[in-house]
Amino acid sequence: MTLDKVTKPLAAAIASSTARDGAEMLAPQDDATALAVLRAVDPGVAQGVLTHIRGKQRKRLLAAATRAEAEQWARSETYEEGTIGRMMESPTAVFGPDVTVEAAVESIRDLVKRSFVTYGFVVDADGRLIGVVTMRDLLLSDRKALLRDVMLKNAFSLTPDLKLRDAMSLVLNRHFPVYPVATADGKLVGEIRGQTMFEEQAYQISAQPGAMVGVDKEERLATPWKRSLKFRHPWLQLNLLTAFLAAGVVGFFQGTIDRIVILAVFLPVLAGQSGNTGCQALAVALRGITLGELQPGKERALVVKEAFLGFLNGALVGLTAGIGMFVVATMQKNPASVRLGLIVFMAMTASCIISGISGALIPLTLRKLGADPATASSIFLTTATDVASMGLFLLLATVLIPA
Repeated sequence: MTLDKVTKPLAAAIASSTARDGAEMLAPQDDATALAVLRAVDPGVAQGVLTHIRGKQRKRLLAAATRAEAEQWARSETYEEGTIGRMMESPTAVFGPDVTVEAAVESIRDLVKRSFVTYGFVVDADGRLIGVVTMRDLLLSDRKALLRDVMLKNAFSLTPDLKLRDAMSLVLNRHFPVYPVATADGKLVGEIRGQTMFEEQAYQISAQPGAMVGVDKEERLATPWKRSLKFRHPWLQLNLLTAFLAAGVVGFFQGTIDRIVILAVFLPVLAGQSGNTGCQALAVALRGITLGELQPGKERALVVKEAFLGFLNGALVGLTAGIGMFVVATMQKNPASVRLGLIVFMAMTASCIISGISGALIPLTLRKLGADPATASSIFLTTATDVASMGLFLLLATVLIPA
C-alpha cells in the first residue's frame, strides 16, 4: 500500500510512541486513514495500539479490515505483551500438500501484488504445519510435482507464546527472513519476519535506562507538547523525504522494468535479503552501544566486520538467487539469461555489503550527531537497503542489458 502525506508521517510517529499515545493519535482520524496506519506499522505496534482503541471506532476498524486481518488481530490479542504472538502476521502463502508446484507458483504471482512472499507454508487438513517451500525449490522443481515432494520437512517454527528474548536466542544462528509461528500441537497461526524481530529487539535494548548510553525515558502522555514536537517532527519530515527517495529510484528505472518484466519478480527478494542483513548489523551495533561494549576506537572494526559479513552472506545467497534467475530466464527463453543471473549475484552481494555497513554506521553517526540511535535508525536503514538493493539491481540491468 502506498501511504499518502498524512498516513506516512502518522505511521512513523506511532511506531516511535507508546501504544496508548498511538491510540490517541488515531482517535481523530477517519477509519480509512486509521486502518492504513495500522497496516503500515509492525504487527506488534498495531496490536498494542488496538488494545487501547475502544468503543465504536474499534468496531468500525474491525469491520473495515479484511477477515484475515480481523481474525489475526483478535488472535494476537490473546497473547501477552512482548510475545511472538503479539508481533506475528497472518501467514500469506499457505498450501495443501497435494498442490502442484505450478498451482503454487500461479497463486504466489497473485499474492506478491499485495505483499511480500518469502516462503510457502504447507499444512495438512487440520491446519498443522508439515513443511516449508522455498522460492528456490519452486523455481527448480518440476511444475507437475506435488509440494509434499519438494517441501522441507520438520521445518523450524516459533510458538506464539514465546517471549521475544527467548525467540531471539533460538534464531540467532539461523538468520531466516521469515519464521512460521505454530502452536504446541503444530497448527500454523501466523508468520513473523526476522526484520520485525530484530527491530523490536533493537528498540527494547535501546529503551533500557542507563548512564552508559544516556537514553531518555520513554515519552508519555504527560510529556509537554513542545518537547514531543521537538523530538518527533524533524524525523517525520525526514522520513517523508526518504520515502520519496526510495520510490523515486524505482520510478527512475521504470523503462527498464517495462522492458525486462522478469526483474520485478526478484525485486522483493533483493530488498528483503538486504533489509534483513542490515537489521542484523543494526541490532548488534545498538546492543554494543547500549551495553557499553562499543568503546571509542572500536567503531572501525565493527564497520569492517559487518561489511565483510555482508560480502560473505551476500555472495552465498546471491549465488543461489543468481542460479534461480538463470533458470527462470532460461525457461522463459530469455536470450540474456546468463547476464540476468550475473546481475542478480552482483546486486545481491553489493547490496548486502552496503546494508551491513549501513546497519553499523547509521546508529554510530546518529549518536555522534546527538540523536537517539534507535529512534531514527530504522528510517535511514530502510531507505539505504531499499535504494541500494533495488537501485543497484536495476542499474546493472540497464547497463548490462541495453535496449
